[in-house]
Amino acid sequence: MEPTLESFTAQAMDEGFDEIMVREWAPDLQVDTHIHAFAVSAHVVRGEFWLTVDGSIRHLAAGDAFRLARDVPHAERYGAQGATVWVARAN
Repeated sequence: MEPTLESFTAQAMDEGFDEIMVREWAPDLQVDTHIHAFAVSAHVVRGEFWLTVDGSIRHLAAGDAFRLARDVPHAERYGAQGATVWVARAN
């Protein structure tokens, strides 16, 4: 069963994440390698993108979830339709 934003939020807060947001990413957007000063738990709601970590590329599409620890270098490339991603941050 696909999560709802409410269930995603409740689970993330239970796991110690303290900020929830809905991110809309533009079609064909490329984000060069960068880091975040927070850990991430995310769920792709619409579209697709490719997440590159340590030279490994992971294709993520609607229904997929991923986590990324704080300060991990990564890059992102979004598909032709862009993407909507629910993001929980642990600041």
